[in-house]
Amino acid sequence: MKYLIVGLGNPGPEYADTRHNIGFQVLDALAGASSLVFGPARYGDKAELKHKGRTFILVKPSTFMNLSGKAVRYWMEQEHIPAERVLVITDDLAIPFGAIRIKPKGGAGGHNGLTSIIELLGTEEFPRLRFGIGSDFPRGRQSEYVLGAWNELERKTLSDRIDLASKAILQFGLLGVDSAMNNFNKR
Repeated sequence: MKYLIVGLGNPGPEYADTRHNIGFQVLDALAGASSLVFGPARYGDKAELKHKGRTFILVKPSTFMNLSGKAVRYWMEQEHIPAERVLVITDDLAIPFGAIRIKPKGGAGGHNGLTSIIELLGTEEFPRLRFGIGSDFPRGRQSEYVLGAWNELERKTLSDRIDLASKAILQFGLLGVDSAMNNFNKR
């Protein structure tokens, strides 16, 4: 059985270590743990992870965040993967730093990447893993915060939280969205 795991972020080295690129960072860690390397593909970089009889198609879109839907739709069609076996990994300001929330569906919540995906798929019915980046920024500085690098305090626990998100992704593929929600949403 195949699963499409899409980590949202912006392409380019200037965005590499920013909060908005946590989707890329999670997929890099997941692939790296199995010594996989991403290769260039249509609308993004792609790696294929085999785990316990499942195939995880990992995609980091090469479009900017607000055009992420192009990559998601293309790879769903290309790999014949239905929406319920897609998991989109995104940053979320409304969640405390490092916490993860898995949901089977939902709105965009003001996130441009999710807005693009919802518009191009014509549905909100796809699972997502939201990675909390906190909201410790002055009023009117949201964009700077989201596109800013992790601070020293965040860096101390970031890799542990990314590992937790990686485990949640594997459980999503093995046991389903409900199991992943029950086991990871409170951690």
